[in-house]
Amino acid sequence: MSTEHVLGHRPPSPVRARIAESANKVPEVTVYFWIVKVLTTGMGETASDFLAHLLGPIPAVALGGLAFAASLVLQFAVRRYVAWIYWTAIVMVSVFGTMTADVLHVALGVPYTLSTPLFVVALGAVFALWYASERTLSIHAVRTRRRETFYWAAVLATFALGTAAGDLTGSCGLGYLGSIALFAVAISVPAVAHRTGLLGAVTAFWAAYVLTRPLGASIADWMAASRVHGGLGWGAGPVTLYWTVAILGFVGYLTVSRRDTETPQAV
Repeated sequence: MSTEHVLGHRPPSPVRARIAESANKVPEVTVYFWIVKVLTTGMGETASDFLAHLLGPIPAVALGGLAFAASLVLQFAVRRYVAWIYWTAIVMVSVFGTMTADVLHVALGVPYTLSTPLFVVALGAVFALWYASERTLSIHAVRTRRRETFYWAAVLATFALGTAAGDLTGSCGLGYLGSIALFAVAISVPAVAHRTGLLGAVTAFWAAYVLTRPLGASIADWMAASRVHGGLGWGAGPVTLYWTVAILGFVGYLTVSRRDTETPQAV
């Protein structure tokens, strides 16, 4: 799924021309993008659970917050897309976003029926401010510090929303396999709607982006949960390790092959 053809067609001004010459800070949307994205969501889910059990909720959130902040500092410091830096930031967003949603429910007692719409509103507010400021939500236009700030705010909100939505469906009695099936079907809807011309590329992209979170988390939870609870019983620690190895493999391939590096285009 690509967003490139929905970018504006306004005549380039000198400022826009300078922006167009700068490198985009996010990868091209290819099949590898979606594979690694799903892997990071699952890894973030089990890593969050593992760290909370190992360290306790408060130390885990503090550690996750520090790692998240450090990864974003590094991401903002570079002037172009670098695969390992970008995907490290995504992993940290996944872990910290999961913790944020879980803290609201476990520590503060906020039900998923409330936190899910709250995160919807938060994401909508980020999108509204982003579009009002930049007139685009395309990830092919993340070439300035302000656009990058909006992008990462949206990414964090999608992870928190996806976590809450996934936990909400899980609490409704669907079970892990039922949730996997539900979100697998749901994520195909924006893809099909985009291909048939019923949904714009930007809207389809962000809809699918949100849905990767509960899909990946449901798969990882199914692998980690005990057999008594309908899972494979592998445990959160081993599943986190397995998915981390898979992420490293794909990111290493992308670093060498540059299959997710942009081709020159107008903003």
